[in-house]
Amino acid sequence: MSGLTFVDVCSGAGGLALGLERAGFEPRLLLDDDEPAITTLRTNRPQWNVVHTDLLDFDPSEHPVSYDVDLLSAGLPRVKSSATAGRTDSHVEERLLEATVYLVHAIRPRAVLIENVPDLAHSDRYQQFRDFARAELAHLGYEFSWFVMNAVDFGVPQNRKQGILVAVERHRAEAFRPPAPIVQEPTTVGGVLGRSMASRGWQDAARWAAQADQPAPTLVGGSKNRGGADLGPTGAKRKWATMGVNAHTVGDKVPGPDFVWDPELGRDNMVKITAEQAALLQGFPESWEIAGLKTARYRQIGHATPPPVGRALGRAIAEALDGGPAVASAG
Repeated sequence: MSGLTFVDVCSGAGGLALGLERAGFEPRLLLDDDEPAITTLRTNRPQWNVVHTDLLDFDPSEHPVSYDVDLLSAGLPRVKSSATAGRTDSHVEERLLEATVYLVHAIRPRAVLIENVPDLAHSDRYQQFRDFARAELAHLGYEFSWFVMNAVDFGVPQNRKQGILVAVERHRAEAFRPPAPIVQEPTTVGGVLGRSMASRGWQDAARWAAQADQPAPTLVGGSKNRGGADLGPTGAKRKWATMGVNAHTVGDKVPGPDFVWDPELGRDNMVKITAEQAALLQGFPESWEIAGLKTARYRQIGHATPPPVGRALGRAIAEALDGGPAVASAG
């Protein structure tokens, strides 16, 4: 699995790119139009070729290094849901999906990976895009599959379903298999965050961690056009409350030694998840620094592809590209 290369668009905080790197891929070019995200990428991987531009404005002829790569990957901003269908910017995400498919025409990678909401893989609402993608990619000689992955199946302490498109050149397409779950027991919020909750001397951290004995609900990054950060919609907030977490905001720091944790007294006596802890719940390593102010940091994290999911997808794609039909027959 050595020597494989990729171009990553809408890279955000780098979750998908980091996962692909761990799977043995080397990035030729990453792009994003968000300044804090660009800073995040350049801070953590100074050697990466990071381009600050909008995908809709990207011209690969100005970046010849993007040609002749093994993989084009895109962890795109979430397409509109029923809750955001009336938003004026709700069509931008769909334009980015189409732009990614058109980019395949220009750079002709050996494989394509698009990650987005689970509805993209099977909902009638996105049938038009799936038909468009099928027609374009089939014409170029790719075969592809749509499937849904849940990050919790890959060691991420979060129930986070993602719709995945993987397209592979036709002569190797049969060798691709969607990644199989690698964990039987889900990783819990308390198991991952217990140590950080105790890092400022809070005595109740272990008791809290014992109550936070389940994976997190899906972290939602939100739009640049909305206000401060929170941990998601009403249902997610209720789920967080059962773990003694105030999900109506993102914390500035973990509890100190004097904090009284008593969820029955209301939000003020619940813990708050910090942006750094949210990154751990998204599967980022502690060493990965997210740039920007609190809301910008949380937004990058909430939109990111969990790196363990990216790694699993990268390994599956690499096996198909390196092994071809022999990999499939070897089981």
